[in-house]
Amino acid sequence: MRFSDLLRMSLSNLWRRKMRTFLTILGVIIGTASIVVMVSIGIGQNRSMMMSIEQSGSLTAIEVNNYQYYGGSNSNSSDTEPLLMNQDMIETFRNMEHVTSVSPQLDYTVIMKQGAYLCDYVRLRGLTREDLEKIPLGEGTLPDPNANTPTTLQFVVGNNVITDFYNEKTNEYYYNTGELAEVDFMNQPLFTTFDRNAYWNAQSGEGDPPKKYMLKASGLVEGGPEDWNQYSYYVYCDLTALESVLKQIYRNKVVPGQPTQKNGKPYSDFCYETCTINVDEMDNVTDILTTVQEMGFSAYSNVEWMESMQQSSKTSQMVLGGIGAVSLFVAAIGIANTMMMSIYERTKEIGVIKVLGCSLGNIRMLFLMEAAFIGFLGGLAGVSLSYGISAVINRLTVGMMGDYSYYGSSVEPMGISYIPLWLALAALGFAVLVGIVSGFLPALRAMKLSPLAAIRNE
Repeated sequence: MRFSDLLRMSLSNLWRRKMRTFLTILGVIIGTASIVVMVSIGIGQNRSMMMSIEQSGSLTAIEVNNYQYYGGSNSNSSDTEPLLMNQDMIETFRNMEHVTSVSPQLDYTVIMKQGAYLCDYVRLRGLTREDLEKIPLGEGTLPDPNANTPTTLQFVVGNNVITDFYNEKTNEYYYNTGELAEVDFMNQPLFTTFDRNAYWNAQSGEGDPPKKYMLKASGLVEGGPEDWNQYSYYVYCDLTALESVLKQIYRNKVVPGQPTQKNGKPYSDFCYETCTINVDEMDNVTDILTTVQEMGFSAYSNVEWMESMQQSSKTSQMVLGGIGAVSLFVAAIGIANTMMMSIYERTKEIGVIKVLGCSLGNIRMLFLMEAAFIGFLGGLAGVSLSYGISAVINRLTVGMMGDYSYYGSSVEPMGISYIPLWLALAALGFAVLVGIVSGFLPALRAMKLSPLAAIRNE
C-alpha cells in the first residue's frame, strides 16, 4: 500500500469520528499549551534576568576591590608588604592572558559650595578616558585631560548630585522642601575644598581654613533629579588629572584615603580601591576571577550571579514544565483510548485489509499515522493558543509593572512570558511524539488480530 493511500485512509478515519477526534485533540491542545506557557514563564524570567545583568554591567567585566589596605591607615605594622592596587598591580592585571583592558578608578571626597548652598561630601571619582566616554551626557562635554591643576580641573556632574546640596542657613535639602538648590554647575564656579579635615578643624576653631579653588563643570549626566542611573550620584573627572591635582595640593604629604608606608610616608604611586578588568570572552571570566581572588583581592563578576540565577531558572523551568506535562500525559491516555476504541470498531476493516494482502507494517503505519495526526493537530493548535495566552499574561503583567527608566532613558518593560521559536517547534514535535507513542500499543493490537477471526466476529 502506498504512503498516499495510508495518509488518505488515516484522515478519512479521523474525519468519520469527528466528535471523538475533536475531544481527543482538545486534550492535546490543553496539554501542549500548558507545557509551553509554563516553560515560557521560566524562559521569560531568565531572559529578563539576563537583560538586567547586561544593563547593570558587562558579562565580561570583573570588578576588583581592595578594601584591606585602603582607607588611609597611618602606618603599616606588618612585616610583609601590604597588598596594594597600585600602578604596578594594574600592569600585572593588564598582562594577564585574555585581559583586554584594565580601568582603575580613584575616589576622593571634596566640599563644594555655591552661594548659600553647600555639599560637604561630594564624591569625586577619577576615571580613565575609556570609562569617561561611557557616561551619557545630557549637556556639555567630557573633562579635558590637560586641565590638570587645582584651578583648571574639570568634571561631569551626576544628575542627582544637586539633591545633596543644602541651604547652609536653613539646613534644608531638596527632600525636605521639594525645591532644588539654586546651583548652576555649568555657568557658575563652585568653591571646592579638597582638604576636608582642615575644613572641619577650621569650623571648630582649630587651625586655619584650607585653600578653596574655583572650579566649573564641563558637563552634566543626562536625566533629572528623580531619574536614576549608575552615574547619578558622583562627580567624574579624568583619572590622571585628578592624581596630578592631589599631588600638587598635598605636596609629598599623605593624601587622605591613601595607605602609607611603615615610616608613615606616602607611596610614590596612588593606590586604587577599585578597578575593572575587561576579559575578551565570557568563558574566560571565571579563570581570571579565580586568579585575582587567589592574589588576595576581593573580586566579583556578573557571570557568578548569572550562573546562580540560571541554575535557579532551570529548576523553575523544570518544575513548571512538569506541571504542564501532567496535562499532556492525560491527553496521551486519551489518544491511546481513542485509538483502542477505533480498533474495536474497525475489527472487520482490519481483517479485510489483511485478507487482501496488506502487510503488518502498513497496518501499524496506518494507526501510528492517525495517532500522529492527532498529536500534530493538537500540538499546532496548542502552540497557537499558548502564544495568545502568553500575550495576555504579558499585557497584564506589563500593565501592573508600568514603565521604568534605566540610565536616564525610558525602557519598555518586558513581560514574564517569552516563547522562542525553538520552544514552539519542540512542543509541536513533542506532541507528535506523544501521539505516536500513545498509538503504538493500539497499533500492535491491530497487527495481532487474526484476519479470519476478525471477519467472523464482526
